[in-house]
Amino acid sequence: MGGEGVIPVPDPSQAPTDPGAAVDESRLEELITEAQIVLPVELSALANRCASALGLKSALIHLVDLQQWLLVPLDESLEPLPVDASQAGWAYRTVSPRVTDDGDGVVIWVPLIDGAERLGVLAVRTATLDGPRMRRSRMLADLLAMVVTSKRAYSDWIAARTRTATMQLPAEMLRAFLPPRTIGSKQCVSTAVLEPAYDVGGDAFDHAVVKQVLHTMILDGMGHDLASGLAISVAMAGARNARRSGADLPDLVGSVDRALAQWLPDHFCTGVVCRLDADTGELRWINCGHPPPLLIRAERVLDGALDSPPQPPIGLYLELAPAARQVHKTTLEPGDRVLLYTDGVIDARDANGAEFGLDRFTDFIIRASAAGQIPAEVLRLLIHAILDYQHNNLRDDATILLFEWHPQHP
Repeated sequence: MGGEGVIPVPDPSQAPTDPGAAVDESRLEELITEAQIVLPVELSALANRCASALGLKSALIHLVDLQQWLLVPLDESLEPLPVDASQAGWAYRTVSPRVTDDGDGVVIWVPLIDGAERLGVLAVRTATLDGPRMRRSRMLADLLAMVVTSKRAYSDWIAARTRTATMQLPAEMLRAFLPPRTIGSKQCVSTAVLEPAYDVGGDAFDHAVVKQVLHTMILDGMGHDLASGLAISVAMAGARNARRSGADLPDLVGSVDRALAQWLPDHFCTGVVCRLDADTGELRWINCGHPPPLLIRAERVLDGALDSPPQPPIGLYLELAPAARQVHKTTLEPGDRVLLYTDGVIDARDANGAEFGLDRFTDFIIRASAAGQIPAEVLRLLIHAILDYQHNNLRDDATILLFEWHPQHP
C-alpha cells in the first residue's frame, strides 16, 4: 500500500449531485433487513452487495487483531495489512478516512467505529471520487460497524479470525468478561489495553457508562493461573452485580470482598474502583492496596494528586479492617486524564534488567498525547513499546486504563 498515491478527501457538503451513481433504495432496504440474519462468514458478500446498491464498486471489511498489530480482512483468501505501515492502518490510527489510487479507480479506507471503539476499517472501491460517494462510503461503514458489533458477540469465527496465536484457557475465561477496549461519550472516554493478550490470567479492567456517570475499575489478582483468572472473574461479576443494583462505591467493593471471601477464600486482588460524574467532574475512588492512580493535567503528571492511605486488598478486607472502606474524592478540570495501571507495566525489564519505570511510562503518554494521538492510540503505542522493551516476553501481566473528561458547555 505504501506506493499508492494519496488523494485529498472531498467535502461531501460541497460536492455536486452525481446522477451516474444512483442508489437502489429498495435493494438497499432488502440488504439492511438481510443483515439482521446473515451469518458472520457471509459478511464479505453482504458488504459487496450493499456497496453495489449504493453505486460503489465493492467493499471489504478489515477487523483489527487482538493486539492491534494487523487489520485482518474477513475474506480469508487475502492477507492482513499492518496497522503501522499501510494506508488502511493510517485510517485506523487516526480515525479518519484515507483515499488512495489503485490504478483502476480509488480506494476509500473508512474507519469502522462502534461508539468510541475502533473495530477496523472498510475498504471501499469506486471508479471516481466525489462528495456523494464519500458520504455513501461513510454510511456503509457505519452500517457495517453495527452489523459486525452485533455478530461478534456470538461469533467464534470472527473471534478466531482476529487472533494470531492460540489462547490459553485462563485468558479465554477472563476475556469473556472484558468489556470493549474503548467506551464513552462526548463528555468522557475510557480506553484500556491488556497484555499478554493470549496468556493473561491475573489482570483485568472494566468500564461502563450509566447515565452521566463513568465507572472504571482495574484489578490485579494473586497468581497467574486458572484459579487467579477465576478469582478475577468473580471479582468483576461481583462488581457489576452491585453496580447494576445501584450500589455506591463502598457497598460495591464490599460486595466483591464478600464474594471472594465466600467462594474463593484463599484468593485476593488489588484494585482501584472509580466513579466520574461527567456533568460536574467529581471523581470518587477507592484504592484497595493498588498503585495509586495518576492525574495528568496540562501535559504533566501532578505528583501525589490521587494518592491515598493504603487499604487492604479486595478479599482480605473483612479479616483485616472491619470499618467501612474509605472513599476519596476530587474535582477534575476539563481535559484532565486519569491513568490506572498494574505493576506489570512499570516492572517490565529489558535484557539488562533495567525497569521500564514510572517516569518512562508517564513520559510516553504525555508525549503521545501532546502529538495529538487519541487516547486509544496512545495506549496502543504504549503497550507495544512495553512489549518491545521486554522483547515480547512479559514476566507479569500489564494492564493500563486511561480516562479523560471533556465537559460539554451549552
